[in-house]
Amino acid sequence: MNRQDAENIITEYLKPIFGFALKRCKNAHDAEDLSQDIVLKAFRALLLKDDIGDVSKFIWTIAHNALSNYYRDAAKSVIGVSIDEVAEVIADPDSIFDDNGNADSVRRLQSEIAYLSRLQRKIVIAYYFENRKQADIAKDLGIPLGTVKWHLFEAKKELKRGMDTMRKTSELKFNPIKFTSVGINGSIGTKSCDEFFRSALSQNICYCVRNEAKTVNEIADALGVSPVYVETEVDFLEEYGFLKQIGDKYIVDFIISEPTAELLTMQDTMYKKAAGLFANELYDELVNSEILDDENIFCNKMLQDSTKENPLRDKNFLLWSLIPYIAAMSGEKLMDSAISFEEVATIRPDGAHNIAHAAVVSEEIKLPDNYVYMRDWCGPYYNTYAGYMLWKVDTEWSGRRMGVNQYETEVAKRVLALYEHEEENLLSQEDYAWLSERGYIKTWGDYDGYFKTAWQMIVLRNKDIQEKLLAIGERIKAKYKEEFDTIKAPYMDAVLDSVPAHLRKVKEYELQFLFHSDGWFLLHCIVALLNNGKLKPPTEEQKKSLTTLIVQN
Repeated sequence: MNRQDAENIITEYLKPIFGFALKRCKNAHDAEDLSQDIVLKAFRALLLKDDIGDVSKFIWTIAHNALSNYYRDAAKSVIGVSIDEVAEVIADPDSIFDDNGNADSVRRLQSEIAYLSRLQRKIVIAYYFENRKQADIAKDLGIPLGTVKWHLFEAKKELKRGMDTMRKTSELKFNPIKFTSVGINGSIGTKSCDEFFRSALSQNICYCVRNEAKTVNEIADALGVSPVYVETEVDFLEEYGFLKQIGDKYIVDFIISEPTAELLTMQDTMYKKAAGLFANELYDELVNSEILDDENIFCNKMLQDSTKENPLRDKNFLLWSLIPYIAAMSGEKLMDSAISFEEVATIRPDGAHNIAHAAVVSEEIKLPDNYVYMRDWCGPYYNTYAGYMLWKVDTEWSGRRMGVNQYETEVAKRVLALYEHEEENLLSQEDYAWLSERGYIKTWGDYDGYFKTAWQMIVLRNKDIQEKLLAIGERIKAKYKEEFDTIKAPYMDAVLDSVPAHLRKVKEYELQFLFHSDGWFLLHCIVALLNNGKLKPPTEEQKKSLTTLIVQN
């Protein structure tokens, strides 16, 4: 990137970066140092890169890495650590411990101060370390003088108790978990899942309170870290609805699954049976009918031996989009919809409205050799604009992996807006280049002379063709409904038994979508048809527009 572009980007982020640092540092001076460090690193990185897709994600990744270094440095020394987070040795005239200069006791005391509440830390540090008067502390904090005295008394007892107690840690201190996957069901906001679970600490805090509510200090004990760092993450996670506060305790408010080999094998077997029945019958009916030749299913993908007089549609390409679409969107009347999305979804401060979920899968789990893994899968997901909807799934066969984030939503809306505009007007060269790069459109000729374009995804031109396609899927699902119910019943029971009681309703809602808009079901439908040779792998040229449709909204 050239220097001017890098400077323009940095100028735009100066204020947000300082705000980011100020919120997380002990004072304005440290915030200035941290923000300068972030700005310098970001500027240097921008100069070295020319292919930054998401500038915002790029900048904030650098910021969080710099923050991690700041926390690590702070943890190594008392100096430079937030006065609100960790204290130096208290010069207590009454001596909290009966030891003259014992280094181990000093370190223990420093650690125990971190276990006090925020308010108690402020009062203790102001009184003992800063030698301030109790009346002045009360005035600054806006609390009665008696409250200050009470907190000093209670803090002293708590510190003494902590010094006399051996704190217990759990397995998580030595073997922290790592989310193997994170996703959402619903709409996204301005933040991605990666921002919420940005660190091992945030992930392990959530996992620690997956089944049982704990205080900040109990979480800190379990993880073997200072409570002050736990506090920061807990505040963030609670603000965005991933933790729920119950009194002075916190419990996770989204589903973290930790499946066993038995449960995963049961899941795999279930989907293979259901997808085998549905996908094969759907494929046969589509291929043996005339519906794939319907002019209202618009597709510019032609076979190599096509001619103008005899255009031959690439029906394999058509089926790559139509089969997952029909599998996901058909049979709505057959679904158990007792629980609504609004009952279980969370509205988050960044504008998101969704159900979040994560998984922790042990590397030691042994699965059957024929187990079907979900690789590079995202969706089904859709975005709307005006009268259109862009429906797609990213898979290991599509050659793209955008992920679920705000950027992807904006891309989808732009695609739909350009599609609507292009129906009657020529787009700009820049717009055509942007669409072409992403595989959504193909162009021929000179823009200022002979010029031709062709959209590369599938377009369902009207509601009638949508209803015809979905009716096929609904008939097949109705035919196998009793068998499907029998197949999935043991799995549903096992899953619900593994979910904490307070999240059972959320999981019950998600289980309503089994064999419908269910990514695992769509995956198994594709795999079943690939394995028996009915569906052929896509060509390299087809991958960018694979499993992508524009339909009437």
